[in-house]
Amino acid sequence: MDLTPLLLSLKIAGIATLIVFVTGTFLARIITRNGFPGKRILESLLMLPLVLPPTVVGFGLIYLFGTNGPIGKWLLQWFDVQIVFTWTGAVIAATVVAFPLMYQSATASFQKYDPNIENAALTMGASKWRVFWTISFPLAWPGLLAGLVLTFARALGEFGATLMIAGYIPDQTETIPLAIYFAVESGNRDAALFWVIGILIIGLVAILWLNWWSERNILRFTRDK
Repeated sequence: MDLTPLLLSLKIAGIATLIVFVTGTFLARIITRNGFPGKRILESLLMLPLVLPPTVVGFGLIYLFGTNGPIGKWLLQWFDVQIVFTWTGAVIAATVVAFPLMYQSATASFQKYDPNIENAALTMGASKWRVFWTISFPLAWPGLLAGLVLTFARALGEFGATLMIAGYIPDQTETIPLAIYFAVESGNRDAALFWVIGILIIGLVAILWLNWWSERNILRFTRDK
């Protein structure tokens, strides 16, 4: 059995998860701690991929990153970079679709503790950057970790938007969900079953590890109290 879909899926999901973790965490921190006109509209736009059909998200990405799209045309002209029908397009699709999960988890994490803790540190002369890394990030870390695991699982299982912007190109854009779909279409049910079991195991291991980690830290917190 060719394991290329597995390796490609892990690569795409890993890169997308890293991008989403960084951007989702910082955007959630900034938006949560600041009020400005249009805040609710911005939050709604950030959460929109969660409720839109993946095909709609994929069409939007093709419109933006296609060879005639505003971003795709610019990348092609200035950097000779094409996004559509490449594994980079799959990364973008996974990033956009998985982003709301990380943003939602990060927002809830930053809202669950008193912001006066941060204000006290700022009053004592600590910089905003130091406050974030020494206070905000450690306090929000359990929720951020949960968002990280959910983001990886969502990116690993992305199908609709990936198919539209990256297509199905064996050894280049063939992720596990695409491999399952086209294996069924071609009547190769053994291959489809193999990949279904594989992605189920990966998802189950991620969730079991998250539950184990959460329970262990709750017990540690209870003992410390």
